[in-house]
Amino acid sequence: MVKKQPVSKWSDGTTPLEELPAPEQLAHQIVIERGDVISSVTRIMEADLSDDGRIHALSAFHAALSDLDDPNRDPRVSIAAAEGM
Repeated sequence: MVKKQPVSKWSDGTTPLEELPAPEQLAHQIVIERGDVISSVTRIMEADLSDDGRIHALSAFHAALSDLDDPNRDPRVSIAAAEGM
């Protein structure tokens, strides 16, 4: 059974991209590029982070997708690095 992914305005495309806050725009862009990481992006988006922290975590995670050895491929690592921002 396939688990249904949660829908949000940043992932469902119902809100124009330019109307989304910066973290949601970045989350949307990552999911468009790599649909297979939506659960990791959702985890970052739902973390208790400030907008700056969320952008930091998403940026680190996104950059890590092209480097198999980057620990930020794990959203928990990206979130931990962004806490307190």
